[in-house]
Amino acid sequence: MQPSAGPALPHTQAGSVHWITTAAVVAAVIGAGVLVQPADASPRGSKAPVADAPDAKTAHYPLDCSGGPVDVVDHVSGDLDRDGRPETVAVVRCHSETGTPPSGMYVLSQGAAGSTTPRIVETLVNPKDQRNIKDLRISDSAVKATVLGYSSEAVPRCCPDQQRTYTWEWRSGTYYVIPGPLAASV
Repeated sequence: MQPSAGPALPHTQAGSVHWITTAAVVAAVIGAGVLVQPADASPRGSKAPVADAPDAKTAHYPLDCSGGPVDVVDHVSGDLDRDGRPETVAVVRCHSETGTPPSGMYVLSQGAAGSTTPRIVETLVNPKDQRNIKDLRISDSAVKATVLGYSSEAVPRCCPDQQRTYTWEWRSGTYYVIPGPLAASV
């Protein structure tokens, strides 16, 4: 390197104050970048939902209600298969002024492009099995619910006498069911 043709310029001399100031400014910029993120940013390794969850009240359910309405008793939403799009789990049954008709539990996904009607992608509990569902929830992308049933045909349909907690997890392209212990005398 050749010497300059004149006295040293002030901006070419780096002193300790200069380096400390530069380090502080760089740290502030990096810190601000970590704290201020776009609204659609998500933590590394996770996928934020990019669509609204399917509306349980607009789906068509395979229930034979003899022309009567279908009641959506409960529903929860979350990204169950971890693809970045939320699913909805709906507990439904035929409307009844008296008694408790059997429930079905279905996983809903968004309908085809341009459609606002969700589609059923999985039946977790079939109403033909004569069950009722309570305590529906999603925990760590798994569906959990307590399923009420009957020990025999002699038990009145108003009064289930058995219960079991189930967990459904998405594994290898399907929902895998994990039954809990059977509890009698609900």
